[in-house]
Amino acid sequence: MAIINTGNFPAALVPLQVKWFGEVYNEYKAEYPALFDVEKSTRAYDEESGIMGFGLASETGQGESVTYDEARQTYTNRYIHKKYTKGYIVTEEAIDDNQYDISVLGKREARALAFAMRQTMETLAANVYNRAFNASYTFGDGVRLCVTNHPLFGGGTWSNVLSISSDLSEAALEQAYIDISGFTDDRGNKIAIKPNSLIVTPTNEFEAHRILKSVLRVGTGDNDTNALRDMGAFPGGVKVNHYLTDSDAYFIRTNCPDGMKMKERKATSFGADNDFDTANAKFKASFRVSFGVTDPRGILGSAGV
Repeated sequence: MAIINTGNFPAALVPLQVKWFGEVYNEYKAEYPALFDVEKSTRAYDEESGIMGFGLASETGQGESVTYDEARQTYTNRYIHKKYTKGYIVTEEAIDDNQYDISVLGKREARALAFAMRQTMETLAANVYNRAFNASYTFGDGVRLCVTNHPLFGGGTWSNVLSISSDLSEAALEQAYIDISGFTDDRGNKIAIKPNSLIVTPTNEFEAHRILKSVLRVGTGDNDTNALRDMGAFPGGVKVNHYLTDSDAYFIRTNCPDGMKMKERKATSFGADNDFDTANAKFKASFRVSFGVTDPRGILGSAGV
């Protein structure tokens, strides 16, 4: 068991140390809410199932019977709320022999614990995107998050990856807009799915800004208008995520009503107590959460080239 004792902070035992550093730094504003719609949960797990509606109507002649169709349940996504914990123990001697303000082993360590919990949350959220092109991580329809062959229950497949794989560019985003406009339901009916926000790594932050904010087309000598900007193609703007691991990858979240979701079963909570036998001070933090996707039409991704 890891325990903070007098050996962990020898400088705190003599009145010479004047400054502690390196444990807590400034943090980025929470970024995971830009990746998911956040919902509360009161259960051990949540399941969300799709429904396939009806196809096109059939021409019916005089005196002929109506053509009947059937709706049915499609695939189910299960959100299992896993528990994540972290804590630390400080011996009675480490507290007693500390020659400085107790914040060295109290408030400061608590800040470090909170920092670790927030980093964990951000990493868990980003990992859904980091694994979007990894066949080892699949969802309710049996394939990975971003793939060319999501099954349609009415027959056939559909894709939520860029039809022409490329790095971030004006042309790539225009093609992505076109691809998203071609999304259908499980019967092949046209649906009004549009791009909402563009998610990039810090590597692509400046390029994304130029592409979407320039009045004229980017990187050309032409006097053509910037169609993406004029059309308001990404009303949710650019979202930079520092926890994505592939600098070339970028994602587009759409206005799909049930897409990328975070289920919060229990918000981060902190607790403290003392062990009776040892008089050690114990501190802990925990949360329960799950991240996933209900309808993969909520996202289109490109791994770059």
